[in-house]
Formats: sequence, structure tokens, C-alpha cells
Amino acid sequence: MPSGRYALHDPHDHTLLAEEHFQCAPGPSGWRYVSRLTTPAGEQRGSVDLALDGLGRPIRLELRAAGWQVRGAALDGVTWVRTDPAGADAAEGNVRAHAFTGGSPAFLVATARLLRLTPSAAATRVRLVALTEPVLAPRTVDQSWALLKSKAHPTDSGPLVVEEYEVTALDTGERYSVHLAGDVVLAAPGVELEDLESPPSVFP
Repeated sequence: MPSGRYALHDPHDHTLLAEEHFQCAPGPSGWRYVSRLTTPAGEQRGSVDLALDGLGRPIRLELRAAGWQVRGAALDGVTWVRTDPAGADAAEGNVRAHAFTGGSPAFLVATARLLRLTPSAAATRVRLVALTEPVLAPRTVDQSWALLKSKAHPTDSGPLVVEEYEVTALDTGERYSVHLAGDVVLAAPGVELEDLESPPSVFP
């Protein structure tokens, strides 16, 4: 069960926004990721609880940030309920999309798991519902994912397979790289892996 800490930065000016302390692991029915986020001063900022089924679809998502909460799952596309900090208003939503995305590195692993790309495959288009801090407002985005290469690196505990993806935001044309090892993000815009207490899990 990998556990560790990500530093989350503003991808434009590299300001430290938060630290995300996480645990994740594959299981009999899929994969689960839980984390808590803290500010640079150490104050609680939010949390992530994401569970995927064996096909990489989100069967349960719970996000918390600044008092806002979103609970969602893959149902007729993706469906969610967003609750305000006072708990007085709960708004439901549904979009014909494949999954969720957001600021947590968990969503990069989840999207890669959903698409199951190979280096020889063409880029694949995916529609996602983005939930971003501070208010977790839903926004539908279209991305293109391509697996550029997959390379095994020798380590003391055996070979570590690192995958490099190219992700394109189809509304702006912006491209960026995401490097994954199993269920851990090694590098991505605004994401820095600062501590890892055990090796990444290997998906079957």
C-alpha cells in the first residue's frame, strides 16, 4: 500500500498551494485512494476519497475543500451532489462524461487506469468533469491522452515501470507530460512527489 506526500504547486508561478498526504492500493474490485490536504502552514484544507472499479470507472468519489463537499460516481455518465459549506443547499448534476478530474494526483492515475493505453495506440479523447478548489464547481473538459513510452528502471526491489503520457487540453491546445509509476504520480504540472514510504502498486 503506497503512502507518501505530494507537494501541489501553482503550475504557472510555482507557488506552493498545499501538501497532499495519501495512501492508495489496488483491491479485489479495483483501486482506492484516500488523502488529506494541508496548507503550507499546516492547516487542514480538504480531503479526497476515490474508489475505482476493475475497469477504472469511479464507483465512489468524495471531495472536501473549504467547507464544500462533492459526492459522485459513474452513473448514466457521471453524477454528483455538491453541498455548500452551510449544508443548506445541495445541487445535483449529471453529465455524459467518462470520469472526474481535479487538482489531486489521484485523478491522473484514475484517468490512465480508465484508458489503459499502449505506446502503439493513437491518442484517445476523454470527457471529464473537473472539480477544482476552492469551491469544487463542476466544469466539463475534453482531453486527449497518449502513452508516449513505457520503460522499466532497475531498483533494489525489482524493475520499476515508468509511463510517460502526453495530455492535451482540447479547448486550449495546451500540452503537458505526466509520468506515472503504477499508482503513483512521479511528475506532472504542479505536482511534485516529495515522499514515498513504499513502492508503487503494480496494476494487473
